[in-house]
Amino acid sequence: MRISPANTQRIMVVALWTLAAMTVFTLLFILGYVLYHGLPHVTWSFLTESPRRMGKEGGIFPMIVGTAMVAGLAVLIAGPIGVATAIYLTEYTREGKITAIIRFGADCLAGIPSIIFGLFGFVFFVITLGMGLSVMAGALTLAIMVLPTIIRTSEEAIRAVPRSFSDVSMGLGATRWQTVTRVVLRSASPGIVTGIVLSIGRCISETAALMLTAGSALRMPHSALDSCRTLALHFYTLMREGISPAHAWATASVLIVVILLINLVAYWLMRRFVARTV
Repeated sequence: MRISPANTQRIMVVALWTLAAMTVFTLLFILGYVLYHGLPHVTWSFLTESPRRMGKEGGIFPMIVGTAMVAGLAVLIAGPIGVATAIYLTEYTREGKITAIIRFGADCLAGIPSIIFGLFGFVFFVITLGMGLSVMAGALTLAIMVLPTIIRTSEEAIRAVPRSFSDVSMGLGATRWQTVTRVVLRSASPGIVTGIVLSIGRCISETAALMLTAGSALRMPHSALDSCRTLALHFYTLMREGISPAHAWATASVLIVVILLINLVAYWLMRRFVARTV
C-alpha cells in the first residue's frame, strides 16, 4: 500500500508533535515530582539559617552563598575568555589549521567527564598552586568546564549575524574593533547570553568536580580562599548518607527554582534587548 505525500506529511507532523509532547511531559513530571516532595519543607528559616547536626537540622544559607560565589566567579572568568575566543575565530582569523585546532580542543573539552575536571583541579589548583579546597579552586575548574559551551554558542551567534552588517559598518569608516563591538556583538548578544546562561546552569548543578576542588564545608565562605558546599553537593550528601531526605528534597526544590528563575530572567532580558535593537 502506497502512502500519498499528503498523508506522509500528516503522519510526520503527528509524530513530531507526539515526541515534543513526551519531552514536555517528562520535564513537567520531573519538576512536579521534585517540587511536590521538597516545597512543603522549604521555609524562611530553612533559607536563612545555617545547617546544624551535619545538615539534619537548620537551613542552607551558606550553601546558597557558596553556590552564588562559585558559579558567579566561574562565569566571570570563562565568559570574557570564551567570547573573546569566539570573536577571534570569526572576525580576526581565516579558516585554517589554527582555527581547526582551537575548535577541536573545545569539542574535546566539552566531552570530558566532570570528574576528570575535578581530578585535574584537585591536582593543579588545590595541590600544585596551593589554593586548597576553596571557592577559587572550584571556580577555576568550572570555568574550564563551561568554556567550550561559551565558545561554541558565541561563535554560532556571531556567525548568524548577516555579513552585510559588517560590510556596511566598515564601508562607513568604522574600524574592525568598532564594527565588532558596536554592530556584531550587539546583534549576536541574545545567542551569547544564551550560552552564558547555560553555563551558569551547569555551574550551579555541578557536583563531582566541586567535591574535589571547593570542598564540602558547612560553614559560611567569607572569601574566595574559603571552602564551601554548593546546593547540588549538599543535596547529594544529604541523600547519599541518609542524613535528612526531607532537607535533601527541599534543597533540590530550591536548586530547581533558582535555575528556572535564572533562565526566565535571561529570556526576558534577551527579548527586551532584541526589541530595542529592532
